Amino acid sequence: QVQIVESGGGLVQTGGSLRLTCAGSGSSFSAYTMGWYRQAPGSRREFVASIADSGEISYRDSVKGRFTVSRDNAKNTLYLQMNNLKPEDTAVYSCTAKRNFLSYWGQGTQVTVSS
Repeated sequence: QVQIVESGGGLVQTGGSLRLTCAGSGSSFSAYTMGWYRQAPGSRREFVASIADSGEISYRDSVKGRFTVSRDNAKNTLYLQMNNLKPEDTAVYSCTAKRNFLSYWGQGTQVTVSS
């Protein structure tokens, strides 16, 4: 059974940092594109960052220069280092693994940035 579990969320002040971790099990995700999405209350889910199996990385514009996505295929794990956090980063952050028509999602972890 494939499972994706996020951790590392929490409450942080503006300008603070958090590191999110996404741990996969039940399958090797080395051939998957893995990414982070977020959803704030009353808003639609939005793309944050992704890293393909090739290593190609993408970010949404508002997080460029502040967030860093990385992966450790040996550990089947995806990371999101978030620095200089802003109140508008407050959301539930979810991890996803996608390959062709397959996609797996975690339950998400709450990130709250206080002003």
